[in-house]
Amino acid sequence: MFIGAQISLYPMTSDFVGVITTSLSALDPWRGQLRIETDDISTLLVGPPEAVLPAIRDLFVAAAKTGVHVTLHATLSRGCPGEPDDPMCHTAVLTGPLAPIEERKALAHEAVGRAPVLDQAVSAQFSLYTLGIDQHMTEIYGCIDFLKSSGVFDRSKNFCTRLHGDAGAVMATLEQAFLRFGPPQGHVTIDLTLSANSPSPR
Repeated sequence: MFIGAQISLYPMTSDFVGVITTSLSALDPWRGQLRIETDDISTLLVGPPEAVLPAIRDLFVAAAKTGVHVTLHATLSRGCPGEPDDPMCHTAVLTGPLAPIEERKALAHEAVGRAPVLDQAVSAQFSLYTLGIDQHMTEIYGCIDFLKSSGVFDRSKNFCTRLHGDAGAVMATLEQAFLRFGPPQGHVTIDLTLSANSPSPR
């Protein structure tokens, strides 16, 4: 399986270069588990989701801790049939048959309960796409049900769901949405935007 994310970080400050370059050091602990490639548009992270999502979290939190308004856009994908299998992407969660949805929701809640508290509020909006399966709406509705009881659900919006809370819990919720819904060997994608320190009232 191939698992990864294309991410772009946008600090809303004249010192955007300084914020980005300083925040990149937050990826250092994850470099042994990820393949990281950067160009002038985005940074690619390839590896197991247990490293990809926390790496995105740590990068974003590092930027948000500067106090400036910062956003991050990410496209996450697992199981794309157009990409080669990569052993570094192996994760035990995505093996075996598709478990009953209530069992997966329970496991997702347990994982979110173990999320670290990072003392950084973030907002997120995202859309989940479970591709190439007839029961895709069953999976999406199951995910929405999980989100509504995750502790960080804010509201439903057109085409997406909004989350708000501590970065640890928000990113753990996103990781579980990415892992637990859709067939283990299926193609699943997420379109994600994160925001922190926005001057706009919620």
